[in-house]
Amino acid sequence: MNLKEFAPHVVNRINDFMSDYLDGMDDEVPELKEAVRYGLLLGGKRARPLLVYATGMALGQEERILDYPAAAIECIHAYSLIHDDMPEMDNDKLRRGHDTVHIKYGQDGALLAGDTLQALAFQILSDERSGLSDRAVVLLTRILSVRAGYSGMCGGQSLDLGAEKRHIALDELKLLHSKKTGALIRAAVMMGAMSADHVSPKTLEALDEYARWTGLAFQVWDDVLDVIGETAKLGKIAGADEFLEKSTYPSLIGLDKAKTYAEECAHKAIDAVGVLNIDSSLLCEFAEFTVTRDH
Repeated sequence: MNLKEFAPHVVNRINDFMSDYLDGMDDEVPELKEAVRYGLLLGGKRARPLLVYATGMALGQEERILDYPAAAIECIHAYSLIHDDMPEMDNDKLRRGHDTVHIKYGQDGALLAGDTLQALAFQILSDERSGLSDRAVVLLTRILSVRAGYSGMCGGQSLDLGAEKRHIALDELKLLHSKKTGALIRAAVMMGAMSADHVSPKTLEALDEYARWTGLAFQVWDDVLDVIGETAKLGKIAGADEFLEKSTYPSLIGLDKAKTYAEECAHKAIDAVGVLNIDSSLLCEFAEFTVTRDH
């Protein structure tokens, strides 16, 4: 199966899994449950679940077991988007072509929906029905909590807010992006790897190298798309970074150089897994996709 076939398969599979999981929760707080469902199932590429599945399956793990870490990381991603869109952060009104959660459910509803999704991630990850070993659950929990928290995504969001309306150096921008976007990309790949059995340190090191370069390529191309993309395709307002006076790769090194740098990062990601004795074709195709997508 190539990426063109695998990507919609992942979207359907993970959406069905997450929808079924929400259906299994009681209806005692219906307004909150509706907001959580809306924020989680609003749409999107499901890039992070895709990386969990692609990595884990390349190492011999079953899809049904990978459902749980894939859903867990998507819950974290969804919560981060809900909070990121709120007036206290980026104040975005459009996400994936729809009203953001705070526009539809109010700021208090959005805050609680994000909080619930963060907790739900670890509920799913520790669900005894997953088939994951106790050791794997501990490792996966640590990976996700570290990459989502101070040392990862939340730290990156704080740096991002501090960088608004001022120019920052390229090294600062790389650090910001490595945390805000790159940390969850790395988490997705490593969670897929650690869901499998008996993975060698050499393989883990190569996969982490792949994930770091892929995460960087993904974010640099996001910066490019904010300049050249169309709102209808992006599903969010194009040009938002310029409006907020954020430092981006195009603003610091120019649009053409940013495109070239993103492509170089993608190629380094591909080189990183090229040495492994596994079928890394989906991972390589995903790295290429990060710098050819239009949304």
